[in-house]
Amino acid sequence: MKSIKKIIWILSVIILVVIIYAFISASGDNETQAPQNIQMVSRHNLKNSVDATGIIKPQVGAEVKIGSRASGTVISLYVNIGDYVQKGQLLAEIDESELRPAYNQALANLNYAETNLKYLEIDLNRMKKLGDKEYISQQALDDAQKAVDLAKARILQEKSNVEYSKIQLGYTRIYASISGVIGSVSTQKGETVSATFSSPVFVTIIDLSRLEIWAYIDETDIGKIETGQKITFTVDTYPEDEFSGSIKAIYPQAEIRNNVVNYIAVVKIENQNGKILRPEMTASVNVLLQEHDNVIAISKKALTKKGNITFVKLIQNNQVVEREIQTGISENGLIEVLKGLNEKDRIVADESNLSPK
Repeated sequence: MKSIKKIIWILSVIILVVIIYAFISASGDNETQAPQNIQMVSRHNLKNSVDATGIIKPQVGAEVKIGSRASGTVISLYVNIGDYVQKGQLLAEIDESELRPAYNQALANLNYAETNLKYLEIDLNRMKKLGDKEYISQQALDDAQKAVDLAKARILQEKSNVEYSKIQLGYTRIYASISGVIGSVSTQKGETVSATFSSPVFVTIIDLSRLEIWAYIDETDIGKIETGQKITFTVDTYPEDEFSGSIKAIYPQAEIRNNVVNYIAVVKIENQNGKILRPEMTASVNVLLQEHDNVIAISKKALTKKGNITFVKLIQNNQVVEREIQTGISENGLIEVLKGLNEKDRIVADESNLSPK
């Protein structure tokens, strides 16, 4: 019995020694072997940017409402919605029957005044010859000269009346003041328009080559935005195309929507890539703040923060050690390393459950 108990005791001691040795060996391996989740430090091109949602709008003067300053019946309308028109193109005509007689009357009055002046000048020349021979009084000569001068003044007045009547008659023909696309038609052929108090709108013309974007920048980002910054944007209509532009103005007044404060940054569209953009399209805007090419960058997940100090876990001599670094801009999960690491250094990509030396 004693022999059996002795054998059991010896076996127990041997098993306990094996367990302790295995534990010590495992602990030693953890301290000396590098973790498997390592990252090689490399170089990347990084961009720091601000994302915003925008709306395409016509520039000032790019959307014009064309109206009439004459009253009457619309006898012709030459355009429809979507038509492209050139500046100076005839758009519509109004019945001129009420204005044409006034113009003709003004012409007749001018003709009468010119004829009257012609004969008054003949009389004046005749009376001057008689006056030289003292056959008539000086008063008669003065009256004749006065009649000629008044006739000349009357001609100037009648010319002004003719010009005014011509302008009024011209209002019956509606022309495009800019080149662009017809956005809306408010009056139809056969309708009677009245321009007594305001000019009735016939059509709206939009110049699609003069568009801009109102980008709504969050109040947390507006301090980073400056005029002249380059932007890229996309629209849902052309999801595969990227357009470019630049910030040309920032509205000082905030716009509040659903208790969210935004500021409008006006974007000048510099390249439409041959595509047709239209007002009120939604644009996804990316404002480029900084661009750093060929810089050392690592995954943000590799960072450890202690107060204001940033660390990474560096693999040195098959051991994990902490290394303080300085960081710069970040993009898509990568962050620039300004100081503390070199290219091809190896760091821990995920520092969880590791104890640095």
